[in-house]
Amino acid sequence: MTSLSQFAEVLDYDEALATFDPVLGLEVHVELNTNTKMFCGCSTEFGAEPNTQVCPVCLGLPGALPVLNQIGLESAIRIGLALNCSIAQWCRFARKNYFYPDMPKNFQTSQYDEPIAFEGYLDVELEDGETFRVQIERAHMEEDTGKSLHVGGATGRIQGAEYSLVDYNRAGIPLIEIVTKPITGAGDRAPEVAKAYVSALRELLRALKVSDVKMEQGSMRCDVNASLRPKAEDPQQQDAVPLGTRTETKNVNSLRSVERAVKYEISRHAAVLTGGGKILQETRHWHEDTGITTSGREKSDAEDYRYFPEPDLVPIAPDAAWVEELRGTLPEPPALRRRRLQGEWNFSDKEMRDLYNSGAVELVEATVAAGASPLAARKWWTGELSRLANLEEKQLSEMPVTPAQIAQLQSLVESGKLTDTLARQALEGVLAGEGDPEQVVEKRGLVLVSDDGALGEAVDRAIAANPGVADKIRAGKVQAAGALIGSVMKEMRGKADAARVRELVLERLPVDAPDA
Repeated sequence: MTSLSQFAEVLDYDEALATFDPVLGLEVHVELNTNTKMFCGCSTEFGAEPNTQVCPVCLGLPGALPVLNQIGLESAIRIGLALNCSIAQWCRFARKNYFYPDMPKNFQTSQYDEPIAFEGYLDVELEDGETFRVQIERAHMEEDTGKSLHVGGATGRIQGAEYSLVDYNRAGIPLIEIVTKPITGAGDRAPEVAKAYVSALRELLRALKVSDVKMEQGSMRCDVNASLRPKAEDPQQQDAVPLGTRTETKNVNSLRSVERAVKYEISRHAAVLTGGGKILQETRHWHEDTGITTSGREKSDAEDYRYFPEPDLVPIAPDAAWVEELRGTLPEPPALRRRRLQGEWNFSDKEMRDLYNSGAVELVEATVAAGASPLAARKWWTGELSRLANLEEKQLSEMPVTPAQIAQLQSLVESGKLTDTLARQALEGVLAGEGDPEQVVEKRGLVLVSDDGALGEAVDRAIAANPGVADKIRAGKVQAAGALIGSVMKEMRGKADAARVRELVLERLPVDAPDA
């Protein structure tokens, strides 16, 4: 087999898609927000001191017996129902055997051929409003592994590290793994479809309140499987073309990275195949800083894990009436909720789609609930905040400002205490951690000057300094007042009420009446 290292270059993306048809498979791991772990009573709180949330069960000590977390099971069933899956009438856990330091038992308690939920789908909306249906193969329960820390190397990986440490706090955290069927038919939009699917899934899970889905903290992680197959001359025959060899890019932890990883792997696969090489079935690591993947280890097939039924846990047989009871707890589907909000807010299809694509729907909804108008809330989140988020390469939800603070900021504008310019300065202070908008306004002295005495004196100084402009206004060229208003605003450092300044200018410089 030809080594992939000989084909480090990538093919132009458009050129790759002219020759090959991409096929994707997405495996999303979701940490549930239960108070205790999947099979023991240890806390799941994030950020505790290493190895302080462990016990004989999650450490796999001899004689320790697991007990299934009831809330974890409920969450798994609700996720399956929300994904339009069938719920198993009978299923069981299995042992997935492999050795790695962060797996203290040397096996992972998971589900193999008998998952709790199977055969579902999720409809996702693309940026232009088109809907793409992603078929779900399964959603199964399992436990998370511990976390390895490799110290002393340049990359944070085991290669080149001086030593490694293991934190078992995460070992045993309840996980749901959601696996798609092969995603075909996306063509050149495959990266966009992948991003849209993970985004829609995150939105659904957040609505279910089963996870905080914080990708940056690892509570939601995506493994991206990608392969290429030759493009059929007749597009109608494309599904008859055998699938290519896949690679799996592990633990991609942002929506942007999911899209970039798919695009990179398509271009890399195409370079290997057009160069006469073969794709090695392997896991790969995604590098956010460079936007590339590197080889991890040769990918194992299912038989390599020597699955067998977990002898220490009884099979699960959810009562049909209980499953229907859980179905009744499902929230309004996010897509339907967006349509309802669109009608309530009187937004166009494009305006609502822009909100969704920027991840601002929930933020705008919360800002409206805090007292702002839909129009004002949309202006802030898709305007100044979106601009700043793009500069910092952050999601809007990661910006250090709350919907309540944005509503308060808008209230200050509408009450006449701040201009839009001053409000942006106040927002800058909020983002810098200086407090709520009212606190920032007080600390920075941003209150709008509306006192006629102070404004009148500034207007008089502007008129005296610009006699030519004053003559134009007296002659009827009222638009020339803008120059005097700008002069006053500059002197007042933007803290003057521009509308009132204009009134004062025109009061002092009435248009000369023509001779009778």
